[in-house]
Amino acid sequence: MLAIETRDLKKTYVSSKKAPGITGGIKSLFSREKTYVEAVKGVDLSIEKGEMVGFLGPNGAGKTTTLKMLSGILYPTSGHASVLGYTPCERKPEMLRQISLVMGNKMQLWWDLPAWDSFVVLKEMYEVEESKFRNRVDHLIEALQLTDKVNTQVRKLSLGERMKCELVAALLHSPQIVFLDEPTIGLDVVSQKRIRDFLNTLHSEDNCTLLLTSHYMQDVQELCDRVVVIDHGSVIFEGTLDHLTKRFSDVRRVRLSFSESVDPADVGKYGRLIGEVSDTAVVEVAQKDTATATAAMLQFLPVSDVSIEQVDIEEVIRSLFSEGR
Repeated sequence: MLAIETRDLKKTYVSSKKAPGITGGIKSLFSREKTYVEAVKGVDLSIEKGEMVGFLGPNGAGKTTTLKMLSGILYPTSGHASVLGYTPCERKPEMLRQISLVMGNKMQLWWDLPAWDSFVVLKEMYEVEESKFRNRVDHLIEALQLTDKVNTQVRKLSLGERMKCELVAALLHSPQIVFLDEPTIGLDVVSQKRIRDFLNTLHSEDNCTLLLTSHYMQDVQELCDRVVVIDHGSVIFEGTLDHLTKRFSDVRRVRLSFSESVDPADVGKYGRLIGEVSDTAVVEVAQKDTATATAAMLQFLPVSDVSIEQVDIEEVIRSLFSEGR
């Protein structure tokens, strides 16, 4: 049985549109023009138990809406969704005890209480046995280095400390599926790295299924086995990051080191220069011309070292969405 499966999952938001002015207000009392926004347009997902999958897309692509439908917060307009064999929108307690949703821009902890008090409340909500609760929370607190923070008011914690406490709250009942919506948003690079390391350790220990959305490609590269890319509510790619780069980037970058100074014009005739030319240069060439252009540069330029690289995944993603491909 798949951990998560959707077939033609759709969500359409309906809202009323009022014409401007007093006349429009009066008309709206009797009849209102409705507008329809398709947030999710027939998404198909198949995620095995224990997988770590990145769910990528620009703002407004439908990522958070999809996660909310999978966690049972939203009802789908049409289509089928299955999470651990349950229908999410039915919100059966048996399912809710096995899943968790972490949203980087939303909090489930009480702002004016210490995080520990929230953990105790959640323990009762999830009906976690006292001994299991103690062992689990102690382990999570130690792993996230929160021992001296859990008895401090949440409002007095830093953003990184609050996010760590949110993770403890979401994981104290040992969920089988964890939905992570921008878990490192707004954090500094050190805090991001600690959370990524923690999630990798958690996955190795619990073998839980992770579905992650993030605008930080480092999160996806370090955590996810494969990615699903969504744009305007539809899936446009599914596979590994390496396959994504190969499919949507038809260029390579040749990085050169020179034994003596060169004229930028002499380097630029082999491809598009990236940055300035000094004792090194980066030349972007079409993938199909990589071998020919590299051979020519080695022959006619004073090259002391050369390497051929794929375009960075962040640039591929940025280009993919900005060009509407």
